[in-house]
Amino acid sequence: MTPRLDAVGLVVSDMAASLAFYRRLGLDIPEGAESAPHVEAVLPGGPRVLFDTEDTIRSFDPGWKRPEGGDRVGLAFLCDSPAEVDKLYEELVGAGHRGHLAPWDAVWGQRYAVVLDPDGAGVSLFAGRDPDVSSA
Repeated sequence: MTPRLDAVGLVVSDMAASLAFYRRLGLDIPEGAESAPHVEAVLPGGPRVLFDTEDTIRSFDPGWKRPEGGDRVGLAFLCDSPAEVDKLYEELVGAGHRGHLAPWDAVWGQRYAVVLDPDGAGVSLFAGRDPDVSSA
């Protein structure tokens, strides 16, 4: 059997804040999961995003320490249009999340922005600038 990527795991310091942030980005996260130590959101096509509290990780890896420095994994959300990138960025920043890179027209043909999740991880928002430019 060939291994296949099935899930991306995020270690979060505040489950409720993280779930609220990722719900705003369209993830279908079960209601009432805010106090759970582990939460899963199934993406279209079957892959999952896993959320675990820092205490959950320490329960099986007592030496785990919160990473310091830059991002190690980045999530990127495809938007339907450049206007949606701008709108979503403003909605997230307006809701109190930290903007990292305001929307701009990237040289590679996309409208691009980066907002920080509640733990400071960069989350990219992007869309093709015109129908002739690939969004992926």
